[in-house]
Amino acid sequence: MKQNERMMSQLPDLERKVKHLTKMVEQHKWGKANGIYAVCSAHPIVLEAAIRYAHANHTPLLIEATSNQVDQFGGYTGMTPADFRSFVCRLADSLNFSQDMLIFGGDHLGPNRWQNLPAEEAMGNAVDLIKSYVAAGFKKIHLDCSMSCTNDPVPLTDEIVAERAARLAKVAEETCMAHFGESDLVYVIGTEVPVPGGAHEALTELAVTTPDAARATLQAHYHAFEKRGLEGIWPRIIALVVQPGVEFDHTHIIDYQPQKAVALSKMVEDYDTLVFEAHSTDYQTPQSLRQLVIDHFAILKVGPALTFALREALFSLAAIEEELLPAKASSGLRHVLESVMLDRPEYWQSHYHGDGNARRLARGYSYSDRVRYYWPDNQIDEAFERLVRNLADDPIPLPLISQYLPLQYVKVRGGDLSATPRELIINHIQDILQQYHCACLGAPDRNE
Repeated sequence: MKQNERMMSQLPDLERKVKHLTKMVEQHKWGKANGIYAVCSAHPIVLEAAIRYAHANHTPLLIEATSNQVDQFGGYTGMTPADFRSFVCRLADSLNFSQDMLIFGGDHLGPNRWQNLPAEEAMGNAVDLIKSYVAAGFKKIHLDCSMSCTNDPVPLTDEIVAERAARLAKVAEETCMAHFGESDLVYVIGTEVPVPGGAHEALTELAVTTPDAARATLQAHYHAFEKRGLEGIWPRIIALVVQPGVEFDHTHIIDYQPQKAVALSKMVEDYDTLVFEAHSTDYQTPQSLRQLVIDHFAILKVGPALTFALREALFSLAAIEEELLPAKASSGLRHVLESVMLDRPEYWQSHYHGDGNARRLARGYSYSDRVRYYWPDNQIDEAFERLVRNLADDPIPLPLISQYLPLQYVKVRGGDLSATPRELIINHIQDILQQYHCACLGAPDRNE
């Protein structure tokens, strides 16, 4: 591993967007205990909230698309990587946020979307996936080839995973050179267990990645990269995805327990250009988020917690609407949402179990937030627009804001927040972003 460590000790001089990431890693390795959070959502309001928050705090913003959200075929959002980047850039321009402060990342890029196909066919799709992300200007690339295809052993060996990742890295480098004349990509390798986006089943305990397993992943990837003549990009592998012992399911959260991750945290100190990337950090306490960063889990991913906050704000506004307007004039947002989810159960049916009432509660309130797959629906969008219009006509009574959005009420009363529906929604999402911002900068959370 000494060879690996030497390779990792040379921080390359990277230009453009990735300088924010390489600088963050460099400062962290110098002992600053800083980090960066990644917004993993394609929802326009979540993205607006994130851009506005970064703008107000003068920080770069890392936005990541996952391979199920956005791919060369459109993903579940209907957007290709080029579509997604264009959409975010237009939104940033409209909010006067410099594109130089935007970093685009691709999450879990590999054959995982096509596990139902033979490995070679799935990898063919993964090659095209990587090409589409890199050509679109995504600079932070998570190479994840961890999941078995139809003709693969279960689980895959480190060697198979690494060989496939190296194949995709070669494609990424060639694509970047072809489109931009140089390669300034940075990479993340490895994956967490269980599968990303919240566990499918109830959780009881979660094993922290062992230092030996982390080293084995690194060693396997280094050798695979070397075989393809890619050892020169090794210093641009800035992070390894591991499991620090955090996760959530539908109704429970496994909180970070620093004492269980001491050995893992210590292990990464041997690598001069490497930090850990922590997935599924949603719903962790502000204190836990800060401790994760201190313990070298310096890249924090957040997604469902943001759309969960969006849903909370919308349900609160729908409850206010019901108090203010007769039923025939209301948007009926909750009813419309439930109807659409029942008509199209494919995004929640295999995840939620129990009797009818348990599934109803899960559809509306689960931490896993399967609701997020339904917001683009036309019926729901119309109900949302009607809700916002209905509440924008007259000032929302302060007692109702206090009842349903108490955190925002304090800010409205203090003159720091406009009591319009859209501003209330955005501010509620920004309360979550603030926790991550404070964790990454080491600043105190003003909400504590």
